[in-house]
Amino acid sequence: MNRFSTYLRENNIEAAFINSPENVFYLTGFLTDPHERLLGLLVFPEVDPIVVLPAMEEGQIKSAGWSYEVIGYADHEDPWEKVKEKLRRNDLAEVRTAGIEKQVLSYGRSEALLQLFEGPDVIDIESELNEMRLVKDEQEVKIMREAAELADEGIEAGINALAEGVTEMEVLAEIEYQLKKKGVSQMSFSTMVLFGEKSGQPHGNPGDRKLNRGDLVLFDLGVVWKGYTSDITRTFAFQSITEEKRSIYDKVHEALQASLAISKPGSRIGDLDQTAREVIDEAGYGELFPHRIGHGLGINVHEFPSMSHLNDGILKEGMTFTIEPGIYDPTVGGVRIEEDVLITKHGCETLTKTPTELRIIK
Repeated sequence: MNRFSTYLRENNIEAAFINSPENVFYLTGFLTDPHERLLGLLVFPEVDPIVVLPAMEEGQIKSAGWSYEVIGYADHEDPWEKVKEKLRRNDLAEVRTAGIEKQVLSYGRSEALLQLFEGPDVIDIESELNEMRLVKDEQEVKIMREAAELADEGIEAGINALAEGVTEMEVLAEIEYQLKKKGVSQMSFSTMVLFGEKSGQPHGNPGDRKLNRGDLVLFDLGVVWKGYTSDITRTFAFQSITEEKRSIYDKVHEALQASLAISKPGSRIGDLDQTAREVIDEAGYGELFPHRIGHGLGINVHEFPSMSHLNDGILKEGMTFTIEPGIYDPTVGGVRIEEDVLITKHGCETLTKTPTELRIIK
């Protein structure tokens, strides 16, 4: 919080309104899903911050360690009126410049905020928050290691559930059941279990497709753990594999290793994508690799930065992201291998530990 207040002061921003649950969590330590209700954090350069949230969650934010002011409101109350009254009493309503998350704040709430401060100049502070969240501290890394370990356990649960004739949804249910027994209350995204030709769909939907001998099996899953996420993909062969599928797997694995090899402080982010893409292009599969090499990982499962070949940003120690090359042939099947990566002082560490070499499940 002090770092963000300093940023406001140095840039002559008199107040900031943080609306996304993820950024509120980052700055306060309190994680919640307010649904349609207003959740907001008001931050000032010189005075204490204020949180506005549903009254039913006041006890939770205090339990999370929040020691500053809380404005709670009941469902029949207008939270903006309560905030306006608080600002007037504290002589904080005269704000000439206000920072917002431009991509997050709705049009209606933007209008309410402008009326709250009587028409200030608006500045987008989302990029600064993204930069702050980019490099993880020791505690964040510790939690992300735990989240990655749980993702590995999800993969193992999926492997153990494989049997000829089982459906994708049956395996998916077993993965999530086993993770819930370990205390996981929420997945990072909709768990993906795809068999055979359906593994050739980068974002396929699990269904009643049954597992047959010779199928590729693609798992893509992650968990939310203590406010942070994991994201892992592994592809296996069930009982046997053709030479064509083995060749596809080997090239994806080669692309993964090539990208990991240059994942270190000072590397250009776009080069990770380009390096993996060159491996796949040279093997003749370039048109079957339709997505970027990965994405930032942290409080959100997809966050800053985008790991595309166009990104000229530089890797820094403490950054976390995914590397996930893939080749997808809708007639044969597809292979994706995804690692959660932490940039270390001299290179990188993969937080996900499930082996990436080809495994044939017997």
